[in-house]
Amino acid sequence: MAAWWRAPSPPPDAARARLESRLADLRKRTLLYRIFPSPLGALLIARSEEGVSLVEYLAGGDLRHSRLLRAAGVEAIEDGADVEALYRELLEYLEHKRTRLEWPLDLRLARSDFHRRVLQVTAAIPYGAVMSYAGVACEIGQPAAVRAVAQALRWNPLPIVVPCHRVVGASGGLTGYAGDRIALKQRLLAVEGVPAVRGRDDYRIPRDAMYARTPGSAEYCLPSCACLGHVEHPHRIVRFASRACAEAAGLAPCTDCRPDLHPLAR
Repeated sequence: MAAWWRAPSPPPDAARARLESRLADLRKRTLLYRIFPSPLGALLIARSEEGVSLVEYLAGGDLRHSRLLRAAGVEAIEDGADVEALYRELLEYLEHKRTRLEWPLDLRLARSDFHRRVLQVTAAIPYGAVMSYAGVACEIGQPAAVRAVAQALRWNPLPIVVPCHRVVGASGGLTGYAGDRIALKQRLLAVEGVPAVRGRDDYRIPRDAMYARTPGSAEYCLPSCACLGHVEHPHRIVRFASRACAEAAGLAPCTDCRPDLHPLAR
């Protein structure tokens, strides 16, 4: 009579380790999301255990239009009190009650390492300030990659929290936001007190109405300050809507042009 043979069961520790590995992989792939109403229209906010992964303007509030469903290696689950808390903070920003969204970020939905570097530089632009696309290209060490920077920000998975609305054309034009939603870009800048003048075809930041910080400086200047004419890379100048915004970013008034004594007229 043939003997029955059964493969030995794996040791309990090995089975437990495999289960924990599967669960860890599932947690890593899981994005919790919610769709919320906002003054800007329907917004989808999604986060992983590492941080916020997606803030998306969602046409008609229809999930079928979301890039979340097209993302590879993602398990999307509609849930999360944590996401609700993020939404409340975002509303506070839109209502002028908050100037910072200090959220941990998960850049998994960025399209490449280049895009991640662009997003990291953009995330550091202070509230109430603007930098040019050329300036961002200089900051990542690729000054010729201005168009590539613009494309990376066009596909920014985290608008508002990675503030691509603070990136403008070299002449101050409000170009390319969430596709062609320039009026939305102007609206977000207006929340932060950044002035924009409507021209025949676009909105434009009047640089002569903005304070300026030169690369590496700990001071902010009037737009007429003589030091601005000697900047090696003028595209890297960051411009601020107000003295309050510049000082909130840790800057002191320029000791030459004294914007504290001769503030810009509003």
